[in-house]
Amino acid sequence: MLRAGRGFGKTRTGAGWVHARAMAGDGRREMLLVSKTPADARDDMIEGPGGILRNTPPSERPRYEPSKRRLVWPTGATARVRSGADPDGIRGFSGDTAWCDELAAWRYADESWATLMLGMREASVSEPRVLVTTTPKPLALLRRIEAMSGTVVVTGSTWENRANLSAQYFASVIAPLEGTERGRQEVYAELLDEAPGALWTRALVEASRGRAPEALTRVVVGVDPTVAEAPGDACGIVAAGRDASGLGCVLRDWTVRGSPKTWAAQVVRAYRRHGANVVVAEGNQGGALVREVVHAVDDTVPVVVVHASRSKQARAEPVVARYEQGRVVHARGVDLGALEDELVTWVPGEGPSPNRLDALVWALTELLLRGSGTVGVEVL
Repeated sequence: MLRAGRGFGKTRTGAGWVHARAMAGDGRREMLLVSKTPADARDDMIEGPGGILRNTPPSERPRYEPSKRRLVWPTGATARVRSGADPDGIRGFSGDTAWCDELAAWRYADESWATLMLGMREASVSEPRVLVTTTPKPLALLRRIEAMSGTVVVTGSTWENRANLSAQYFASVIAPLEGTERGRQEVYAELLDEAPGALWTRALVEASRGRAPEALTRVVVGVDPTVAEAPGDACGIVAAGRDASGLGCVLRDWTVRGSPKTWAAQVVRAYRRHGANVVVAEGNQGGALVREVVHAVDDTVPVVVVHASRSKQARAEPVVARYEQGRVVHARGVDLGALEDELVTWVPGEGPSPNRLDALVWALTELLLRGSGTVGVEVL
């Protein structure tokens, strides 16, 4: 694990490590390069200033075959190129070497990492090795990897590569981050408990853990749908309930990737499992599609389609307030890790749309806030 700040030289280090592995092996060496997206792998790991092609001697330089998404070294060693946004694309790999770049930014980091580990099994050339090069985010996955008995952790800051970086960059970008939480993460690569600027804190999430109420008066399945069928797309699905006192409880995260047919079946599964009263789904994308695909699976499931008239942040803040008031619990004994990571890492205005967080907000808004006049939700 090379956990280091921006501009430290993580990509250059990874490129050199992969090249050394390729040249030390033979035709049996099977490797994998995984980045945030296929474009990131191409632009950074392969063709970029710190990438493999620009930092290997001409006589040892691998042949890049973009159409096949692979590199082939003179030794016969090969490296496939895959994306952390598509765990299924990693499935089927079997090798002894993997370089995971900016793992903390992968859209489906947990699932992609788990799939990768299943393929790290070959020992024909040497024992399997994985290199992770990343600027950290407060993800439980990073903590688990660093805690593994076979992990060696190397850390470094942006300042350690100052001689190779622009003085203006340090003056205008890095220096203003000194003494800030963002600087601790982005410059000094500290593994913080939550992302600077996130609406939920790790302490707030930890304080919410509790026993689920014995008697729930209402149960809702919140849905943040995806209308595309791209491999990386996910539909946020979160079940939550409320007791007679108005205490909300997050019961389970049912989020799933796949086509509308796939996630509609998962929504119905969650509805039945929890004996829910209603499904509440965002209609900003897809509109009537949500009701149609769910009813194609089970037309007895009541579906309320809602439209957000306010920003994601404005809709989430009243829900955060209920957490701060101690009016939401996360059921103990249930794996809510991916959901909780999303809560403490999503910063308004940054990164991809948070599927699980959105589904939770829809469910808890319906249970605890509907009718308050502060949530900016219209029923379609």
